[in-house]
Amino acid sequence: MRRAPRLVTVSTAALLAGGLAACSSNSSAVETEAAADFTPITVEHAFGTTTIESEPERVATVNWANHEVPLALGVVPVGMAAANFGDDDGDGMLPWVSERLEELGGETPVLFDETDGIDFEAVADTDPDVILAAYSGLTQEDYDTLSEIAPVVAYPEAPWATPWREMIQVNAAGMGMAGEGDELIADIEQDIADTVAEHPELEGKSTMFLTHVDTADLSEVSYYTPYDTRSAFFTDLGLSTPSSVAEASTDSEQFSGTVSAEQVDVFDDVDIIVTYGGQELVDALNADPLLSQIPAVANGSIVLLPDTPLGTAANPTPLAISWVLEDYVAMLAEAADKAA
Repeated sequence: MRRAPRLVTVSTAALLAGGLAACSSNSSAVETEAAADFTPITVEHAFGTTTIESEPERVATVNWANHEVPLALGVVPVGMAAANFGDDDGDGMLPWVSERLEELGGETPVLFDETDGIDFEAVADTDPDVILAAYSGLTQEDYDTLSEIAPVVAYPEAPWATPWREMIQVNAAGMGMAGEGDELIADIEQDIADTVAEHPELEGKSTMFLTHVDTADLSEVSYYTPYDTRSAFFTDLGLSTPSSVAEASTDSEQFSGTVSAEQVDVFDDVDIIVTYGGQELVDALNADPLLSQIPAVANGSIVLLPDTPLGTAANPTPLAISWVLEDYVAMLAEAADKAA
């Protein structure tokens, strides 16, 4: 079942109310007063600080999922990155983005093709007031080039490592909507808590996220560390990080690790495995004399994420979390029952 966060509904109502107010005779005066009351924003990030002098009216985003923050807060970006993974209908948007855009009644933003990197010319053509990239892989060169177009809100610490809460906080701050961002976070947290409360069997189950597994070569086991957003999300769902994974993940900028199959006994504390693939993968793991000894494999406690939006949403983002939450938690709960 798909659920929209309650704040999203409130934001939509607020947006509609704002639209009606704009039709009134004193709308210009109200907008002028709001602009005059705007306090310049300074956002700290990995490349330094960015100051936004005036209230952003044209918001552009680059890289994965940053556009979900303005959309969740009722703002339609002028441009955003096209979905390059999990797009089930070829429209360049993931379903929770399409649905939210339809709710807001906004026109489809310009979709930036980032197959070969950021399309700086396309971004510039949207004439943005601010560029949001709190969850991204920007290089210094990318940042410098984008900064020639508009103020850029980059990731706080490391590329592709910004947790979903911080993605909301940083991007919302860059829009002058920090308070609304905090409300959105609280709303999503409540949605998660309500859903997880229905599955007490999840509590404390140690869970490892395997990266894409090559069934033709099982000589190594690769996994996402707790610093990757997919693995970090397990904590939100009442799950725990296996000690073996935590001890092997000492570098906060290391998002994946690899262990030789001969050393796979270190994963004797893994209750649940989450990974991408199908029955072929399960068969290969069960047939392998070493990997089949992992408790999660031996018990059949494996969550197989399909090549669909559900699999994409395992990487938590502001709109995707509630859209996929019930289905994802149900899959984890089924695996937890087998691990009991």
